[in-house]
Amino acid sequence: MLTAGHSRETSDPLSSHALACTEVWGGNRRAAASVALSGMIAWVYSNPLDGAAAGGDLHFLSVCDQGILSRVVLADVSGHGQGVSSLADRLHWLMRKHIEAWDQSEFVRELNLAFHHGAAGVEYATAVVLGYYRTKGLLALTNAGHLPPLWYHHADRFWGWLEESPSPSARQVAGLPVGLIRGTDYHQTAVALAPYDILVLYTDGITEARDSSGAELGREQFREWVSDVPVDSPHVTGEALLDHLTSFRKGPPDDDETLIVLQRLPE
Repeated sequence: MLTAGHSRETSDPLSSHALACTEVWGGNRRAAASVALSGMIAWVYSNPLDGAAAGGDLHFLSVCDQGILSRVVLADVSGHGQGVSSLADRLHWLMRKHIEAWDQSEFVRELNLAFHHGAAGVEYATAVVLGYYRTKGLLALTNAGHLPPLWYHHADRFWGWLEESPSPSARQVAGLPVGLIRGTDYHQTAVALAPYDILVLYTDGITEARDSSGAELGREQFREWVSDVPVDSPHVTGEALLDHLTSFRKGPPDDDETLIVLQRLPE
């Protein structure tokens, strides 16, 4: 299941979507939309390279049957074309299979195996998986070699990184991109997400953007941008970051770009 194309004009009512229970939304197509989850609001922007309808970045969001668990997945696949679209279908199926499961380590292990089953032109992907348990305000993070999300702590007005805290024995193999090594162990880190906290997920098409002199943006400058943008809503934050990116790059992108901004809502 792939998303239909969206323009960047997210003020259009057609670009807003409220997820129903057991619904899975997303794919590898162009998107610019606000999406209501359970206890969270998301803004999703995905721009495939060279104006293509579909690219190598995958984004999926879901809500469980009881409406208390929301899941968000962002993956950056080493490839484009039909192979990625086949993986998008597989990931959609896995999202639905595990839609009720708070523990998402098995979900990521099965995603890892999906790459070993083969898809033309695709070898591996980095991925970040978030699960938000609304009644407890807990967020589970599993990171498979992906860039760490940024986390705005509303109470302290502070931006930091959302990173895993693996046990010492897991550091050698856990967190590898999916598809590299069969049987890689994946775990999750749970953190308390406070009302109005914001998370920013992104792919390396954004942090590896270059200015007119050839200098790369990088994670730290991206963090500086985030520290300077308004936090009124995911839509406002996301659009401000894209404006920064457009001014910095001064030309067309040279990779797929995806940005997902999430905010916890008060109960």
